[in-house]
Amino acid sequence: MKLSRDILAFQARLGHEFSSPELLIRALTHPSVSSPNRQDNQRLEFLGDRVLGLVMATALLEHDKDATEGQLAPRFNALVRKETCADVARQIDLGAVLKLGRSEMLSGGRRKQALLGDAMEAVIAAVYRDAGFEAAQSVILRLWGKRVGTVEEDARDPKTALQEFVQARRQPPPAYVLVARKGPDHEPIFTIAARLEDGTEEQATAGSKRLAEQAAAKALLAKLEQQT
Repeated sequence: MKLSRDILAFQARLGHEFSSPELLIRALTHPSVSSPNRQDNQRLEFLGDRVLGLVMATALLEHDKDATEGQLAPRFNALVRKETCADVARQIDLGAVLKLGRSEMLSGGRRKQALLGDAMEAVIAAVYRDAGFEAAQSVILRLWGKRVGTVEEDARDPKTALQEFVQARRQPPPAYVLVARKGPDHEPIFTIAARLEDGTEEQATAGSKRLAEQAAAKALLAKLEQQT
């Protein structure tokens, strides 16, 4: 199979040259453009999620040989979550080579976090199917880079940390209030306030309610810690 210049350039960014390039093409094919003669990437996404999980679990065990399961679990979740996969996808400009249907292209599909995260997992599976576990492991560890070593801070859930902080001071848990929702349905922007009973609050804006809540909680916790 002859690959386009864009796909060849993406292979270089990925760091793996495919013996069976049809695997890569399938990994880059979104369901919006699939057909009876063109398979989409959903089955590869399912497999890639498991390959990524095994690589990250192994890497965490090797990085911190004294960590407990309770310490490892949130670190693992931070490394394999869709947001992290999407960040890695942006790092190698995966969105530029995705094969999308017209509706997805018009709605900004190449920038969508969930779509990028899914495709990144599919690409991991394609590498695994093409060259085996060690090749997939090598690609993952190179692309995830320093994240394994710095994941401790990322793994700290801001909402949990804020709740523990206020409860330790015998205050009610914070409320999360939707302040504004802007943008089109396919790409909404949410502004959320993390608010305490006494009216103290911080606001944050993000592309999902969950991310906005976490950012608001982080900002409010930082404010409270400065006041103590």
